[in-house]
Amino acid sequence: MRGTDASILALSGGVGGAKLCLGLADVLPPAALHIASNTADDFEHLGLTICPDIDTVLYTLAGVSNQRQGWGLEGESWQVLAALESLSADTWFRLGDRDLATHLWRTGQLAAGCSLSTLTAELARRLGVTARLYPMSDDRVSTVVHSDEGDLPFQHYFVRRQCQPRVGGFSFAGLAEARLQADIVALCRQQAVSGVIICPSNPFVSVAPILQLDGCWQLLRELRGPVLAVCPIVGGRAIKGPAAKMMAELALPVTALGVAEYYARHYPGLVDIFVIDHSDATLAADIQMLGMEVRVTATVMQTRADKQALAQDCLQQVLG
Repeated sequence: MRGTDASILALSGGVGGAKLCLGLADVLPPAALHIASNTADDFEHLGLTICPDIDTVLYTLAGVSNQRQGWGLEGESWQVLAALESLSADTWFRLGDRDLATHLWRTGQLAAGCSLSTLTAELARRLGVTARLYPMSDDRVSTVVHSDEGDLPFQHYFVRRQCQPRVGGFSFAGLAEARLQADIVALCRQQAVSGVIICPSNPFVSVAPILQLDGCWQLLRELRGPVLAVCPIVGGRAIKGPAAKMMAELALPVTALGVAEYYARHYPGLVDIFVIDHSDATLAADIQMLGMEVRVTATVMQTRADKQALAQDCLQQVLG
């Protein structure tokens, strides 16, 4: 794929999306990969602006992420967190010492008037990341989880409560007023990308905020190139995160077909190609009935080679 001049726009959440983004970055030419990152997970903690999905993608592409947990930095130390614990501070969201440097710098720069887009590009440059990473918006959007414990900010549900509350739905505070990041809009309106890849991220809380922002999914649907989505559910289970639990609690089938039906119902005509794992091959015919082409391949990414292979497969479907 390194000989192609095609450009790809990937939509990504955190760990699962970052894995495929790494594979895409490996097989595409430098600067041919554009990534729109979910920012509805962003929140304020200890007076700092935390951007979990942006940082997970950045650290993964830079080769400095914690390989075991998928987020944070490899070889991290925790002296500041230990000191905060001695002060009885809120330490439920674990921030390592070097990771704190990112948040301190970003928070200070935002207070000085810099945009999140500018700061994300600068972090990428300093980390040696050649893919172009954009926050989905420079405006604040926040995921609210409607649960049996009441409305919870996403990180309180996801990290503090470890996804234990039963969900009844989601909303995105600030979504109506927020605007899609300008470079993403320009890429689409200028038809500057050859196709779109929706990474295997949570469709409800990672992908939905991007697609529902400022007419984004309709803009993507009008592109000349195809839109491909990789299913995050494999064999009835989520590879990472609470997507399967959410689907069950929302009374949706916890299957690849259930995910395809969700995309078809909420974003009609958007997804042209739906990628599922070999273990879900028997669902291909039903998914095709939704008007999507189906690609059956290996979607579980355990090694760097797995990530590259899935990226190659996706690009072959998108670029023809």
